[in-house]
Amino acid sequence: MSDPVVDKILKNPKYQELQSKRNSFGVLLSILMLIVYYGYIALIAFNKPFLAQPLGAGVTTIGIPIGMAVIVFTIVITGIYVRRANGEFDELTKQILKDAAK
Repeated sequence: MSDPVVDKILKNPKYQELQSKRNSFGVLLSILMLIVYYGYIALIAFNKPFLAQPLGAGVTTIGIPIGMAVIVFTIVITGIYVRRANGEFDELTKQILKDAAK
């Protein structure tokens, strides 16, 4: 049994566009996150002396701000995805639903 509204949505070229854009954008951001995260882990594994260098006269090392940068990067790319999802992707979804209601 097939729902005609679902069939209309699946055949809509705007749905195909939405699916393609959303998937490719998600994959891009995921790859960027993996590069940043595993790059940091690789630094920990293979270049501990670099990360252990103190910043100034205190006990804070270079590894701490780099680790914080990984966290900030995660928050930033999440914000980028949410902004695009709430703008472009939601607009395409509204158009698809409008077309399906006809």
